[in-house]
Amino acid sequence: MDTLTQKIRHAHTAHDISPEQREYPFTSFATALQSFSLLGDKPFLIYYDELNNRSEYSYSQFIHNVRRTAGLLTQRGIGRGTRIATAAHNHPDTIIHYFAAWMIGACVVPLNMTEDDNRLEYILRNSEAQLIFCREDYYARIENILGDNPINTIPVFDDTAVSGGFHELIRNAPILDYPDGNFLNDDALIVYTSGTTGNPKGVILMQRNLIADGVDIAEWHRITPDSRMMCVLPVHHVNGCIVTHVTPFLVGASVVLNQRFQTDYFFERIARESVDVVSVVPTLLAFLLDKKADATSAITSGFHHIICGAGPLTCDLVQAFEKYYHIPVIHGYGLSETTCYTCFLPVDLSDHEREHWLQDFGFPSIGVPLPCNEMAICDSQGNPLAEMQRGEICSRGANVMREYFNNPKANEDAFTFGWFRSGDEGFFKFDETRRPFFFITGRIKELIIRGGVNLAPLEIDEVICRAPGVKAGICVGFENNFYGEEVGALVIADSEHANSEAILAFCAEHLPFHKSPKVVVFTDSLPVTSTGKYQRNKVKHIFAEWKDVQFRK
Repeated sequence: MDTLTQKIRHAHTAHDISPEQREYPFTSFATALQSFSLLGDKPFLIYYDELNNRSEYSYSQFIHNVRRTAGLLTQRGIGRGTRIATAAHNHPDTIIHYFAAWMIGACVVPLNMTEDDNRLEYILRNSEAQLIFCREDYYARIENILGDNPINTIPVFDDTAVSGGFHELIRNAPILDYPDGNFLNDDALIVYTSGTTGNPKGVILMQRNLIADGVDIAEWHRITPDSRMMCVLPVHHVNGCIVTHVTPFLVGASVVLNQRFQTDYFFERIARESVDVVSVVPTLLAFLLDKKADATSAITSGFHHIICGAGPLTCDLVQAFEKYYHIPVIHGYGLSETTCYTCFLPVDLSDHEREHWLQDFGFPSIGVPLPCNEMAICDSQGNPLAEMQRGEICSRGANVMREYFNNPKANEDAFTFGWFRSGDEGFFKFDETRRPFFFITGRIKELIIRGGVNLAPLEIDEVICRAPGVKAGICVGFENNFYGEEVGALVIADSEHANSEAILAFCAEHLPFHKSPKVVVFTDSLPVTSTGKYQRNKVKHIFAEWKDVQFRK
């Protein structure tokens, strides 16, 4: 066993329990499908399209379609160890494609159709996908991207009666028997990470990754067979896929899938469908708060809490949201490389305790590690750091990816010392029972280095967002000939009267000079990925005219 293989294996082991020693409720998605087929007419998937038309799939209907789709895939030469891609948006068909592939041990490569053609072409070639399920909205585009790349493409039409499409094909496909065997180590997903530069990296997740994380998420958030979750995030990302589809399925619960997030229907739909828990990114909290959407019906219907992660949450935003809506926000953290979530705030915290962990440390806590993994704050040599010391957030356990696909250099970097290295900076603080509550202070690669001093962006973001005239804003480290980098503020104004001098003065009052923004640039939008993560490196060039300026106190 080579050194890298040993390091990766160590990163899959948590609490001295190896993946092989860990107990899982199912040995494959096939056994889970077979088990839950007994739920019959119980609703599994409720869907609202962009025009707010509602449809519903029972467990029996959903699994029947999964088995027919698995039969179609088998007819097309797809089997255990092969890969299929999906060019789609949020739709029940997409979820059926995922589960059908997993049933036969195939791997899904979800395409984010908001990406540019060059990136999509790279993903299709790099992943070695042999088949694409492509919704009609994207068919011409995918054909153009593929060119002479011979990938079998199955069109998925909105009109299920159209000849030659997915729905006609599965009507004539065999109903596949549930395959026997242990599929826990079979690849289930290759998710391509949205890096700021260079080609994306393919994160390989196994069936055991999905099952381990899904089971722990369900237990943490008290998802039972009587629960109903709601999905408003894109299912091409692990949050929409794992948290609100895999998780409820693994316990026999139900999910309400939305084609897209709509502020006007968010709380109304929670009330109508008796939703207990929904997963969002911080951007959506800001949208709801800005619109002052009425949550009364949702609260009185028994809605329990909001899961929030996958992007930078500020103390101000979560405080304002909870104060206005009186709905608990359970902050969490994770990456595609750790399947989805590695930690959450405990759901049984009192309002006072939750406020303490969200407000009293300068950053909102991302919570306590899930049982299937361990977390640590490490220095650059992999040595665990003590309480309140800043370093890199690292994790290991059953939800850590197999590896990056065909990328030895990235794997060496990620598993340098037998933990998965997140690239995020953070610290932890024990509570009175010695539970470690973790915090993220920013991306290590996005740290601003001014005069040799590392500055955490989220700390500065907090102040910018509180400044007068600021609707939303982020700090950006831009190239400067005097200090290497200087601090700028990219701001969405809350009115035409917003004033850059007032914003800078506010920041100077609340931050030391070396951390305070020196320049404000107004914009109509902030650079974010489809899951709400800021891409500061993409806007450094906006501040190029201040490269030769020496800013003095």
